[in-house]
Amino acid sequence: MKSLILLILGLLSFSIFAHSPIPNVILAIHGGTADTEEIPKNLEPEVIDGLFESLKAGYAVLKTKGSSLDAVEAAVKSLEDNPLFNAGKGAVFTSQGKNEMDASIMEGSTKKAGAVASVTQIKNPISAARAVMEKTRHVLLVGDGADQFAKAQGLKIVSPKYFYTDRRWKEWQKSKAKQNRSSQNSSPTAWNRHFSLGTVGSVALDIKNGLAAATSTGGLTDKMHGRVGDSPIIGAGTFADNETAAISCTGVGEYFIRYGIAREISSLIKYKQLNVVQAADTLIQNTLKPQNVEGGTIVLDPKGYLAFSYNAEGLPRGYVTQDGTAHLFVFDKEVVRLLK
Repeated sequence: MKSLILLILGLLSFSIFAHSPIPNVILAIHGGTADTEEIPKNLEPEVIDGLFESLKAGYAVLKTKGSSLDAVEAAVKSLEDNPLFNAGKGAVFTSQGKNEMDASIMEGSTKKAGAVASVTQIKNPISAARAVMEKTRHVLLVGDGADQFAKAQGLKIVSPKYFYTDRRWKEWQKSKAKQNRSSQNSSPTAWNRHFSLGTVGSVALDIKNGLAAATSTGGLTDKMHGRVGDSPIIGAGTFADNETAAISCTGVGEYFIRYGIAREISSLIKYKQLNVVQAADTLIQNTLKPQNVEGGTIVLDPKGYLAFSYNAEGLPRGYVTQDGTAHLFVFDKEVVRLLK
């Protein structure tokens, strides 16, 4: 009887997650895992519009034969400038009521990468991450050092007040109240859903078959001062390899770091010859979900096959195919728009 139950559960799991890779994709984005409390029905059209603007920015680069690196930076910058998303202007607040942001970028040919973490004054952290990659011998700069470096490179520096939004401030206050009410009955290491997980990211494939990936975030709502998640960690939240895939992740970063999720997905494609869907689902559905850890990923291979995998209620996301058609989602409903 037990064997029969396990077989049935296995078949159900297969039916839920067995789907084919999406073909002919040149650019994809995500806006982080979400539920209907974070994105109510009346907010969905604005989120769709924000995703569309991001795809437009990245596609404009690829349409003029630009690089995948330029495309993912442009797409993520658009999301960083949109207060609806947890990156840049829409970043969440730390336990001290401040905004600390992380970002990384990687290209798949030379495996060059750059990242910044715990920055507080850089308008577009993803551009600072790219500057680290191209202007230094390092991969990761943090805190004041990263802010100072960005200023020296002529990147846009803003007051920390720039990142404030009413929506995120109220979300932080609500999170604090929930935490205070539950503090006597929960472990200090427990993960509760009131932590906002919205990270943004992009993957792209250019005309030279070059892959790139980029990820940016404000982190977790009410996170400790100085906490750094997976988004600026190459191999955890971001990875790109022209032989396997470009990958951007979102979720509880501590687990993505521990399991090296992005690099592990690449390794499954490289060494076990899994396709992008199989590799993504192995980590998101088979590794993280059984531990009750929320997360998601977008994975694009060098032949233009794309996978989305997530174990949350929704993953705001979108992709563009070679013919310039944009496909957009907040939850399961698809919106199609033309970019030409």
